[in-house]
Amino acid sequence: MYQIITDSCCDLPYEVLEEHKIAFIPMFITLDGKEYVDDLGKSFNQEDFLEKIKEGGQPSTTQINVGRYLEYFKEYADKNISLLYVAFSSGLSGSYNSARQAIEMLKEEYDEVPIHIVDSKAASLGEGILVLEADRLRQEGKSIEETVDWLEENKGKVHSWVTVNDLKHLERGGRISKTAAALGGLLNVKPIINVSPEGKLQNVDKVRGRNRALKTVVDETMKTIVAPLSQTIYIAYAGDKEAAEKVKEQLLETKNVKGVICYPLGPTITSHTGYGCIAVFSMGITR
Repeated sequence: MYQIITDSCCDLPYEVLEEHKIAFIPMFITLDGKEYVDDLGKSFNQEDFLEKIKEGGQPSTTQINVGRYLEYFKEYADKNISLLYVAFSSGLSGSYNSARQAIEMLKEEYDEVPIHIVDSKAASLGEGILVLEADRLRQEGKSIEETVDWLEENKGKVHSWVTVNDLKHLERGGRISKTAAALGGLLNVKPIINVSPEGKLQNVDKVRGRNRALKTVVDETMKTIVAPLSQTIYIAYAGDKEAAEKVKEQLLETKNVKGVICYPLGPTITSHTGYGCIAVFSMGITR
């Protein structure tokens, strides 16, 4: 049996990972001069964090560095435990490359480093879907190599449809210009965003009004979903649970699916999307 590990950008609640015996490496967030640990709700006060963002707080995030990966990986290398790390998209963070550097450094110390890394090319519950699929395969008795092969073959089928309610955070992250953010705010324009095959966020459309934006992410999800009766759709929300429930209802009305689960968007991702972000994740055809 091998150990599965991920990072807190997967946005799966701490209790879910604990239930599935999946470990994780936390990200760190700085807000108002104070550093917080994104531990997927174990101790992090999400409501307080969201309230500070609504009041104009501007959090920043820090990628996982080589030293922290060495610390986590060495524990498994010392015990010769095979490790599968499902990582946050390399298109959105340098953490994946830091993890690979850590493994190369470990190879100088150990004859064999039984660590496999999969670049999820996804974020939030898109990454989370792959983590849970890895656990499903592990429980079915698949070897770590078979699980890695499945993830590599199927990670490009994870679909992520996102809309945000506050353009200021996209502006601050360089996703849109200051002028576009100001004009969009005046015209009540909401961007429609997805994740590219390279694992990067891309603006693909814009609509007028919150309700139309929510309906669009539902429609786009249903255009490409595969085997809806055998998969669970995931919704991540940053504070606006009412909007998430509305999207869930629309998904269930549009097509019969195995189920729809809503989880809070983690603070690391919320730091870049702002309050009110809604994201829908499913398995579909190739992106």
